This record gives sequence, C-alpha cells and structure tokens, in this order.
Amino acid sequence: MPSWKWLRSDGCGGVIEYIEMDLTLTGMAYGGEAFGRAEDGRMVFVPFALPGEHVHVRLTEVHKRWARGQPLEWMTTSPQRITPRCAHFGICGGCHYQHLPYREQLLVKEDVVREQLSRIGGLPTDTVQSIIPSPQEWAYRNRITFQVDSQGSLGFMRQDGEGVFAAQECHLPLPELNALWPDISLEKQSGVLKVGLRIGTEGRPMVLLYGEGKPELETSVEIPASLIWLSDAGTRVLAGEQALHFEIQGHRFRISPNSFFQVNTALVAELVSLALGMLSVEPGETILELYAGAGLFTPFLVEAGALVLAVEESPSACADFLINLDDAPEVDLIAEPVEVALRGLHIQPDAALLDPPRSGLSKPAREALLHLAPERIVYVSCDPATLARDGKALSQDGYLLERLTPIDLFPQTFHIETVSSWRRR
Repeated sequence: MPSWKWLRSDGCGGVIEYIEMDLTLTGMAYGGEAFGRAEDGRMVFVPFALPGEHVHVRLTEVHKRWARGQPLEWMTTSPQRITPRCAHFGICGGCHYQHLPYREQLLVKEDVVREQLSRIGGLPTDTVQSIIPSPQEWAYRNRITFQVDSQGSLGFMRQDGEGVFAAQECHLPLPELNALWPDISLEKQSGVLKVGLRIGTEGRPMVLLYGEGKPELETSVEIPASLIWLSDAGTRVLAGEQALHFEIQGHRFRISPNSFFQVNTALVAELVSLALGMLSVEPGETILELYAGAGLFTPFLVEAGALVLAVEESPSACADFLINLDDAPEVDLIAEPVEVALRGLHIQPDAALLDPPRSGLSKPAREALLHLAPERIVYVSCDPATLARDGKALSQDGYLLERLTPIDLFPQTFHIETVSSWRRR
C-alpha cells in the first residue's frame, strides 16, 4: 500500500498524482458512502460500497482529516450485497443504496440519524423510534428532473461529477411518469436546460421545460400532459393545466410548477398524521407554522381547532396557500422570509411546526424562534445533519427532545425525513 506522504494534492482537495490503496470498510456515512480508515488514521469515503468489504480504491479527493476514493476492485464483498435493479447504478448520482436490500437500507438510515444526533448535536439517541418504511421501495416519486445533454437527450448527472449521461431507465418515478419521458424528444440547441416531470393524485401529468428567457422552440404536444416553460423571465403555460392537484385525507391541494410538495405521495398522509400527533393541538391554541409551503399541514391544524399563523416566502407557494386555505378564517399568512417575519412578531405561540428546506434554520431564524419561546416545537426535517445542528441550539436554550421518528420518503437514496418533538423544560 502506498504511503500517504507520497500523495500530491493541489491544496484544495483535488488530487494531482493519483494514489491507489486497499481499504477495509467499517461503516456507512450520511451521504450514502461506506468508509474505512487509511493507515495514518485518515477516514476514506467510498461510494457504492458496504461495510465489511475489502476494496481497492483510487483517491480522488484529499483533505487533512479525510479523503474520498472511487472503488476499482472488490477483493471481498459483503453477504448483504445484492444486484442493483438499474443498469446506471454506479454511474448515476441519484441512487445510493440499490446494492443493499430495502430492510437493510432502513437500518442504515436509523443508525445514521442516531450518529448525526449524537456527534453533531450531542443529543440523546434513545428518543429515536423505528423508521416508517415506504409502501413502495420502487416507482414512488411524483416528480423527477432530467438534465439535457448536448444531443438533446434526457439524462442525469454522473456520480463522479463528469457531466451528464443519457438515461435509458430509471426505477424511482411513478409508472405514469416512467411511461411519459421516453416519448419526449428535443432537438439540439433547443434552449431547454432541464426537463421536469410531475404528477398529482388527479389530472394529467406535467412536463416542465427549464430554459432561459422566453421560449423560442416550436412545440408539438403529442403526449397526454400539460407543458410548462419556466425561466428567469417567468412561467408560461404552453399546453394544458397550470397547476397540479393532490388530495390528501379529504383535502385538495393546488400545487403550481414552482411550488414544493413532498415527493412520495404514498407517505404524505402518514407524514401529516405523525407531525400532528406529536404536536397534540388543543382547541384554541395559537400555532406558528414556519416554512408553510402551499399549506400541507395547515388544514389539519385548523381541523384540530388551532389558530394558525403561517410564514412562507415563496411567491408561488403563497399563491397556492391562499387558494388551498381560502375558506379558513382561522389562518393568517405572512408572505416573508422566516427570519424577517419572526422579528416583527409580538405574540406568544403555544406551539410551532417547522418544515424548513434541507439547509435547516438559519441562525437569525433560530434566534428569533427561541425568543418567541413556544412551549412545544415539532420539527419536520429532510436532513439529519442540519436537524442535529438546530437541535443542539434548541437543547441549549432549554428544549428537551422527546421523540424522533424517521420516515423513509426516499428509498434507494441516502436522504432521510424525520419528525421530532421538542418541549420546553
């Protein structure tokens, strides 16, 4: 095995002279990579590998305390390893766990949540409940986004960052979307940079064309879908409907092309029930709903008897929110960034429901929320690392983590959704 002292780096993590080494992998990291330690103690992360495997790797990224390598050869493989379903696995950057049985994926995700809570947040891990599995481990996504290569073909980013490859298959979208995208063809230099597909629980699917400026391409719509152009110049409906619709537990939600909605439709009702169950709303309570989006949780809060003050900054989501909650006088919406909205509030909310983006709460948002001091907080997170960071701040300010439940909205990938409840001591 070559010594680390022979390694040459460009000083920014890049490798000038490639070094190869044999490595025994001992665990799984958040991000979907297995890891092992080099002879100098430096941690090396390897994609598409599993604990217990002995691999020959080429280092591609080097830092003071850790490195990343691409697997070149497996000397031994894990008995847990299975054949991936997709021919693109190992090239595509979209999936991380196809080589692992689904039940094992769930255990890895539980372990990752505990590790992130403990290492980053210094938080207790005995509060972590068993993960809720997805009813479908394949064909579950209600949206997917393709890159467009130089030939006009639909594809995905390569895992190694070396551009786009033309996709021949993908096993994560719902069947209606998978039946649609092979029929989409683009000419070279069409001006389309990305193609998105989305579908609700009713109506036609939607094809989103992401470009620059106004659409100049000629379109021929011969597929049963709405066609939308999106760019910095705005949104234009080229054919069909201007929004999707989802029905969740008797409530109908309008979702515009630029508005967020959870990707695993089959688990949305479970997610709502989990969050509302942890919040335990009493009639007449004032609930602060932050990052409210198009209002997924809001009608259920109203049904529980709450007075809701919602905060959302996305213009598209705010427009959908007002339509979705049009008949709910118990709800007020502040259309501002959370950091701005909270600074101007002079209320004492009984509880807060948070559903921030992957980046979690900004420092100003955390400080403003802690200043309002709600008795209870329910935090819906799609990133256990930022949850642990924010949870550390909550804990230091006197909040106790009562319960955390992972819910697997993203089978075959490293991504993890969690719902956690916090109570002021």
